[in-house]
Amino acid sequence: MSQIAQLSEAEIEERFHIAGTRPVAFMLAGFAKENEQFSVMFQAGQEMFLTTLLAVKPDKGLFIFDCSGSAETNRKLLGSEKNIFVGRPGGIRVQFTTGAVSEVVYTGSKAFSVALPKFVVRLQRRDFFRIATPRAKPLQFFGRLPGGASLKFSLHDISVAGAGVTAEKPPDGLASGQALENCHFPLPGDDRDLFFDATLNHMSEHEARSGVRHWRLGLAFKKLPVNDENRIQRYIGRLERERHELA
Repeated sequence: MSQIAQLSEAEIEERFHIAGTRPVAFMLAGFAKENEQFSVMFQAGQEMFLTTLLAVKPDKGLFIFDCSGSAETNRKLLGSEKNIFVGRPGGIRVQFTTGAVSEVVYTGSKAFSVALPKFVVRLQRRDFFRIATPRAKPLQFFGRLPGGASLKFSLHDISVAGAGVTAEKPPDGLASGQALENCHFPLPGDDRDLFFDATLNHMSEHEARSGVRHWRLGLAFKKLPVNDENRIQRYIGRLERERHELA
């Protein structure tokens, strides 16, 4: 049995899913910029062709990809209601599912557009995207529930799309899908905290080897400015360099 097959759905979501319109759009835009190729499979896997992501339109909630060279294949794709994209950008397996596509004209040529997927699955080397934060002296996350109750958790990982935190027990009133405003935590090496709004994507209970139970909460950043994304990238880079030096 594979390692992934042994995980619960909540663990798979926490470890491999990139969810939310902004994080998904950010990731796909990067693939489009690098002209990454994906296989698109449809009609229950009976049809497939190789395509390239061309552009992402986050304001419209869609992305654009290249047509097949076959008019018949393109016609069949237009009649498909479920399409699976699979690629290996940077050697990392990436997969996502979309609904029906539409034909558009992009930079003077025929192309397809489709709504952004709800999530993207990255099945390998995810630590290059989401990195674990120090355990010995964990960063402290602060926030508030909509009703005003304060929150304080320890961070266990971070990416430009969001952060994971650990709680001994979630406070009453906290639920998946909830919006959290005025959140912040310090970024070592910076002279000011990172401030942001977030959405609580998921909550899952875990048991340590010692038998102690705790909760993992996944937070997605909302409308994080590019400057703050760069601050997170610099922090991730510092952590990676430090860990390589100690290895």
